Amino acid sequence: MKRYVVRRLLMAIPLLAAVSFICFMFINLIPSNPAEVALRVQQMPVITEEAVARMEEMLGLNKPFLVRYFDWLAGCLKGDFGISYVNPARTVAGELARCLPATLQLAAASFAIVAVLSVPIGFLCAVYKDGWFDRIMRGVIFISTAMPAYWVGLLLMWGMGVKLRILPTNGSGTWRHLILPAFTVSLSYISTYIRLIRNNMLENMKQDYVLYANVRGLPQRAILVRHILKNSMHTCIVAMGMSIPQLIAGTIVVENVFSWPGLGTLCISSIFNRDYPVIQTYVLLIGVLFVVFNLLFDILQTVSDPRLRREE
Repeated sequence: MKRYVVRRLLMAIPLLAAVSFICFMFINLIPSNPAEVALRVQQMPVITEEAVARMEEMLGLNKPFLVRYFDWLAGCLKGDFGISYVNPARTVAGELARCLPATLQLAAASFAIVAVLSVPIGFLCAVYKDGWFDRIMRGVIFISTAMPAYWVGLLLMWGMGVKLRILPTNGSGTWRHLILPAFTVSLSYISTYIRLIRNNMLENMKQDYVLYANVRGLPQRAILVRHILKNSMHTCIVAMGMSIPQLIAGTIVVENVFSWPGLGTLCISSIFNRDYPVIQTYVLLIGVLFVVFNLLFDILQTVSDPRLRREE
Protein backbone atom coordinates (compact mmCIF):
# COMPACT_ATOMS: atom_id res chain seq x y z
CA MET A 1 0.00 0.00 0.00
CA LYS A 2 2.82 2.40 0.85
CA ARG A 3 4.50 1.70 -2.49
CA TYR A 4 1.23 2.46 -4.29
CA VAL A 5 0.84 5.80 -2.50
CA VAL A 6 4.46 6.76 -3.19
CA ARG A 7 4.10 5.75 -6.85
CA ARG A 8 0.94 7.81 -7.26
CA LEU A 9 2.59 10.82 -5.62
CA LEU A 10 5.59 10.53 -7.93
CA MET A 11 3.27 10.26 -10.94
CA ALA A 12 1.47 13.44 -9.89
CA ILE A 13 4.66 15.55 -10.01
CA PRO A 14 5.24 15.39 -13.81
CA LEU A 15 1.49 15.73 -14.35
CA LEU A 16 1.42 18.98 -12.36
CA ALA A 17 4.46 20.20 -14.28
CA ALA A 18 2.71 19.43 -17.57
CA VAL A 19 -0.43 21.28 -16.41
CA SER A 20 1.62 24.37 -15.53
CA PHE A 21 3.50 24.30 -18.85
CA ILE A 22 0.34 23.91 -20.93
CA CYS A 23 -1.34 26.71 -18.97
CA PHE A 24 1.61 29.06 -19.50
CA MET A 25 1.96 28.11 -23.16
CA PHE A 26 -1.68 28.65 -24.11
CA ILE A 27 -1.85 32.04 -22.41
CA ASN A 28 1.29 33.10 -24.29
CA LEU A 29 -0.22 31.95 -27.60
CA ILE A 30 -2.80 34.74 -27.38
CA PRO A 31 -1.99 37.11 -30.28
CA SER A 32 -2.30 40.31 -28.20
CA ASN A 33 0.88 41.75 -26.73
CA PRO A 34 0.53 41.57 -22.91
CA ALA A 35 2.61 44.74 -22.50
CA GLU A 36 0.31 46.68 -24.81
CA VAL A 37 -2.73 45.21 -23.10
CA ALA A 38 -1.36 46.28 -19.71
CA LEU A 39 -0.85 49.81 -20.98
CA ARG A 40 -4.37 49.98 -22.40
CA VAL A 41 -5.87 48.62 -19.19
CA GLN A 42 -3.98 51.28 -17.25
CA GLN A 43 -5.54 53.84 -19.64
CA MET A 44 -2.33 55.30 -21.00
CA PRO A 45 -3.41 58.02 -23.50
CA VAL A 46 -0.65 57.43 -26.08
CA ILE A 47 0.98 54.02 -26.45
CA THR A 48 4.39 54.34 -28.05
CA GLU A 49 6.95 51.69 -28.91
CA GLU A 50 9.18 52.99 -26.13
CA ALA A 51 6.37 52.61 -23.59
CA VAL A 52 5.66 49.08 -24.82
CA ALA A 53 9.37 48.22 -24.57
CA ARG A 54 9.56 49.55 -21.01
CA MET A 55 6.47 47.60 -20.01
CA GLU A 56 7.86 44.42 -21.60
CA GLU A 57 11.05 44.86 -19.60
CA MET A 58 9.06 45.54 -16.45
CA LEU A 59 6.95 42.40 -16.95
CA GLY A 60 9.92 40.31 -18.09
CA LEU A 61 8.42 39.68 -21.53
CA ASN A 62 11.71 40.40 -23.29
CA LYS A 63 13.20 37.17 -21.94
CA PRO A 64 13.13 33.81 -23.83
CA PHE A 65 10.02 31.68 -23.48
CA LEU A 66 11.53 28.94 -21.28
CA VAL A 67 13.23 31.48 -19.03
CA ARG A 68 9.89 33.25 -18.51
CA TYR A 69 8.20 29.92 -17.83
CA PHE A 70 10.67 28.81 -15.18
CA ASP A 71 10.64 32.26 -13.58
CA TRP A 72 6.85 32.14 -13.44
CA LEU A 73 6.88 28.55 -12.12
CA ALA A 74 9.40 29.46 -9.43
CA GLY A 75 7.22 32.38 -8.42
CA CYS A 76 4.12 30.14 -8.29
CA LEU A 77 5.90 27.71 -5.97
CA LYS A 78 6.62 30.65 -3.66
CA GLY A 79 3.03 31.92 -3.87
CA ASP A 80 3.91 34.85 -6.15
CA PHE A 81 1.60 34.74 -9.19
CA GLY A 82 2.38 38.21 -10.48
CA ILE A 83 0.57 41.54 -10.51
CA SER A 84 -2.88 42.27 -11.91
CA TYR A 85 -2.93 44.37 -15.09
CA VAL A 86 -6.19 46.02 -14.09
CA ASN A 87 -4.90 47.23 -10.76
CA PRO A 88 -1.08 47.09 -10.49
CA ALA A 89 -1.35 47.85 -6.78
CA ARG A 90 -2.93 44.42 -6.24
CA THR A 91 -1.27 41.05 -6.61
CA VAL A 92 -2.91 38.08 -8.30
CA ALA A 93 -2.61 36.07 -5.09
CA GLY A 94 -4.43 38.84 -3.23
CA GLU A 95 -7.22 38.90 -5.80
CA LEU A 96 -7.64 35.12 -5.58
CA ALA A 97 -7.58 35.21 -1.78
CA ARG A 98 -10.28 37.89 -1.85
CA CYS A 99 -12.65 35.90 -4.08
CA LEU A 100 -11.82 32.32 -3.07
CA PRO A 101 -13.89 32.19 0.18
CA ALA A 102 -17.11 33.05 -1.67
CA THR A 103 -16.48 30.33 -4.25
CA LEU A 104 -15.62 27.76 -1.58
CA GLN A 105 -18.79 28.68 0.29
CA LEU A 106 -20.87 28.17 -2.84
CA ALA A 107 -19.10 24.90 -3.72
CA ALA A 108 -19.49 23.54 -0.18
CA ALA A 109 -23.20 24.34 -0.11
CA SER A 110 -23.64 22.73 -3.54
CA PHE A 111 -21.76 19.60 -2.47
CA ALA A 112 -23.89 19.32 0.67
CA ILE A 113 -27.05 19.52 -1.44
CA VAL A 114 -25.68 16.87 -3.82
CA ALA A 115 -24.84 14.48 -0.96
CA VAL A 116 -28.10 15.02 0.92
CA LEU A 117 -30.37 14.54 -2.12
CA SER A 118 -28.59 12.13 -4.46
CA VAL A 119 -27.88 9.28 -2.01
CA PRO A 120 -31.43 8.77 -0.63
CA ILE A 121 -33.11 9.40 -3.99
CA GLY A 122 -30.76 7.00 -5.79
CA PHE A 123 -31.33 4.45 -3.02
CA LEU A 124 -35.13 4.69 -3.27
CA CYS A 125 -35.04 4.55 -7.08
CA ALA A 126 -33.12 1.26 -6.89
CA VAL A 127 -35.33 -0.23 -4.17
CA TYR A 128 -38.56 0.71 -5.97
CA LYS A 129 -37.31 0.01 -9.48
CA ASP A 130 -39.85 0.84 -12.23
CA GLY A 131 -42.28 2.15 -9.62
CA TRP A 132 -43.98 5.51 -9.77
CA PHE A 133 -41.22 7.18 -7.72
CA ASP A 134 -38.50 5.76 -9.97
CA ARG A 135 -40.32 6.82 -13.14
CA ILE A 136 -40.93 10.35 -11.88
CA MET A 137 -37.31 10.79 -10.78
CA ARG A 138 -35.96 9.46 -14.09
CA GLY A 139 -38.10 12.02 -15.90
CA VAL A 140 -36.86 14.81 -13.65
CA ILE A 141 -33.27 13.64 -14.16
CA PHE A 142 -33.69 13.62 -17.94
CA ILE A 143 -35.11 17.15 -17.96
CA SER A 144 -32.59 18.63 -15.50
CA THR A 145 -29.63 17.07 -17.33
CA ALA A 146 -30.77 18.55 -20.64
CA MET A 147 -30.99 22.11 -19.28
CA PRO A 148 -27.78 24.19 -19.01
CA ALA A 149 -26.92 25.74 -15.66
CA TYR A 150 -27.46 29.35 -16.73
CA TRP A 151 -30.98 28.52 -17.97
CA VAL A 152 -31.85 26.79 -14.71
CA GLY A 153 -30.51 29.82 -12.84
CA LEU A 154 -32.62 32.21 -14.87
CA LEU A 155 -35.74 30.09 -14.31
CA LEU A 156 -35.12 29.99 -10.56
CA MET A 157 -34.55 33.74 -10.50
CA TRP A 158 -37.80 34.32 -12.38
CA GLY A 159 -39.85 31.87 -10.30
CA MET A 160 -38.45 32.23 -6.77
CA GLY A 161 -37.27 35.81 -6.94
CA VAL A 162 -39.50 37.73 -9.34
CA LYS A 163 -42.83 35.92 -9.10
CA LEU A 164 -42.91 34.46 -5.59
CA ARG A 165 -40.44 36.94 -4.03
CA ILE A 166 -39.18 34.24 -1.67
CA LEU A 167 -35.44 34.48 -2.26
CA PRO A 168 -33.06 37.22 -3.48
CA THR A 169 -31.94 36.93 -7.09
CA ASN A 170 -28.39 38.29 -6.83
CA GLY A 171 -25.65 39.41 -4.48
CA SER A 172 -24.32 37.81 -1.31
CA GLY A 173 -24.23 38.35 2.41
CA THR A 174 -26.83 36.02 3.95
CA TRP A 175 -27.69 32.33 3.66
CA ARG A 176 -30.78 33.23 1.62
CA HIS A 177 -28.53 34.59 -1.16
CA LEU A 178 -26.77 31.21 -1.25
CA ILE A 179 -29.78 28.95 -1.86
CA LEU A 180 -30.52 29.65 -5.54
CA PRO A 181 -26.92 29.59 -6.87
CA ALA A 182 -26.04 26.51 -4.78
CA PHE A 183 -29.06 24.59 -6.04
CA THR A 184 -28.34 25.67 -9.61
CA VAL A 185 -24.75 24.40 -9.42
CA SER A 186 -25.74 21.12 -7.75
CA LEU A 187 -28.67 20.19 -10.01
CA SER A 188 -26.69 18.49 -12.79
CA TYR A 189 -24.51 16.63 -10.26
CA ILE A 190 -27.58 15.41 -8.38
CA SER A 191 -28.90 13.87 -11.60
CA THR A 192 -25.55 12.21 -12.32
CA TYR A 193 -25.16 10.63 -8.88
CA ILE A 194 -28.76 9.47 -8.68
CA ARG A 195 -28.24 7.51 -11.89
CA LEU A 196 -24.85 6.23 -10.70
CA ILE A 197 -26.09 5.04 -7.31
CA ARG A 198 -29.24 3.52 -8.78
CA ASN A 199 -27.39 1.56 -11.46
CA ASN A 200 -24.70 0.37 -9.04
CA MET A 201 -27.28 -0.86 -6.56
CA LEU A 202 -29.21 -2.70 -9.25
CA GLU A 203 -26.00 -4.42 -10.34
CA ASN A 204 -25.09 -5.35 -6.77
CA MET A 205 -28.57 -6.78 -6.15
CA LYS A 206 -27.70 -9.50 -8.69
CA GLN A 207 -24.54 -10.59 -6.86
CA ASP A 208 -24.24 -13.85 -4.97
CA TYR A 209 -23.58 -12.26 -1.59
CA VAL A 210 -27.08 -10.73 -1.66
CA LEU A 211 -28.57 -14.19 -2.26
CA TYR A 212 -26.55 -15.64 0.62
CA ALA A 213 -27.63 -12.78 2.90
CA ASN A 214 -31.29 -13.50 2.08
CA VAL A 215 -30.77 -17.22 2.68
CA ARG A 216 -29.25 -16.46 6.09
CA GLY A 217 -32.42 -14.55 6.97
CA LEU A 218 -30.85 -11.14 7.44
CA PRO A 219 -33.33 -8.24 7.63
CA GLN A 220 -34.04 -6.69 4.25
CA ARG A 221 -33.18 -3.22 5.51
CA ALA A 222 -29.77 -4.41 6.71
CA ILE A 223 -29.09 -6.08 3.36
CA LEU A 224 -30.01 -2.95 1.43
CA VAL A 225 -28.13 -0.46 3.62
CA ARG A 226 -25.16 -2.35 5.08
CA HIS A 227 -24.33 -4.48 2.06
CA ILE A 228 -25.80 -3.26 -1.23
CA LEU A 229 -25.61 0.49 -0.63
CA LYS A 230 -22.18 0.25 1.04
CA ASN A 231 -20.69 -1.72 -1.86
CA SER A 232 -22.36 0.56 -4.39
CA MET A 233 -20.79 3.66 -2.85
CA HIS A 234 -17.22 2.41 -3.45
CA THR A 235 -17.40 3.23 -7.13
CA CYS A 236 -18.79 6.67 -6.33
CA ILE A 237 -15.85 7.76 -4.17
CA VAL A 238 -13.61 8.88 -7.01
CA ALA A 239 -16.54 10.43 -8.88
CA MET A 240 -17.59 12.42 -5.82
CA GLY A 241 -14.01 13.45 -5.22
CA MET A 242 -13.68 14.70 -8.77
CA SER A 243 -16.94 16.61 -8.40
CA ILE A 244 -15.34 18.93 -5.81
CA PRO A 245 -12.98 20.66 -8.30
CA GLN A 246 -15.76 20.46 -10.88
CA LEU A 247 -18.04 22.33 -8.48
CA ILE A 248 -15.38 25.00 -7.97
CA ALA A 249 -14.75 25.30 -11.72
CA GLY A 250 -18.44 24.99 -12.60
CA THR A 251 -19.43 28.02 -10.58
CA ILE A 252 -17.97 30.36 -13.20
CA VAL A 253 -21.27 30.71 -15.10
CA VAL A 254 -23.58 30.55 -12.09
CA GLU A 255 -21.60 33.19 -10.20
CA ASN A 256 -22.01 35.63 -13.07
CA VAL A 257 -25.73 34.86 -13.39
CA PHE A 258 -26.36 35.52 -9.68
CA SER A 259 -23.66 38.21 -9.28
CA TRP A 260 -21.88 36.07 -6.70
CA PRO A 261 -18.47 37.64 -5.88
CA GLY A 262 -16.30 34.57 -6.35
CA LEU A 263 -13.54 33.27 -8.60
CA GLY A 264 -15.93 32.82 -11.53
CA THR A 265 -16.89 36.48 -11.54
CA LEU A 266 -13.21 37.43 -11.19
CA CYS A 267 -12.27 35.18 -14.12
CA ILE A 268 -14.94 36.55 -16.45
CA SER A 269 -14.04 40.16 -15.62
CA SER A 270 -10.35 39.30 -16.18
CA ILE A 271 -11.18 37.81 -19.59
CA PHE A 272 -13.01 40.97 -20.65
CA ASN A 273 -10.17 43.14 -19.32
CA ARG A 274 -7.49 40.80 -20.71
CA ASP A 275 -5.91 40.51 -17.31
CA TYR A 276 -3.64 37.65 -18.36
CA PRO A 277 -1.93 36.93 -15.00
CA VAL A 278 -5.28 36.39 -13.28
CA ILE A 279 -6.58 34.15 -16.10
CA GLN A 280 -3.35 32.15 -16.11
CA THR A 281 -3.42 31.62 -12.36
CA TYR A 282 -7.11 30.68 -12.37
CA VAL A 283 -6.56 28.01 -15.03
CA LEU A 284 -3.52 26.69 -13.14
CA LEU A 285 -5.50 26.56 -9.89
CA ILE A 286 -8.32 24.55 -11.43
CA GLY A 287 -5.86 22.15 -13.08
CA VAL A 288 -3.99 21.60 -9.80
CA LEU A 289 -7.28 20.99 -7.97
CA PHE A 290 -8.27 18.28 -10.47
CA VAL A 291 -4.92 16.51 -10.14
CA VAL A 292 -4.80 16.73 -6.33
CA PHE A 293 -8.38 15.59 -5.73
CA ASN A 294 -8.05 12.79 -8.25
CA LEU A 295 -4.93 11.59 -6.44
CA LEU A 296 -6.48 11.96 -2.99
CA PHE A 297 -9.70 10.09 -3.69
CA ASP A 298 -7.94 7.43 -5.73
CA ILE A 299 -5.85 6.67 -2.65
CA LEU A 300 -8.93 6.75 -0.41
CA GLN A 301 -10.71 4.31 -2.69
CA THR A 302 -7.76 1.94 -2.53
CA VAL A 303 -7.71 2.19 1.26
CA SER A 304 -11.45 1.59 1.60
CA ASP A 305 -11.72 -1.30 -0.90
CA PRO A 306 -9.93 -4.50 0.22
CA ARG A 307 -10.04 -5.89 -3.33
CA LEU A 308 -7.96 -3.01 -4.66
CA ARG A 309 -5.48 -3.41 -1.80
CA ARG A 310 -5.01 -7.07 -2.68
CA GLU A 311 -4.40 -6.17 -6.32
CA GLU A 312 -1.75 -3.68 -5.27
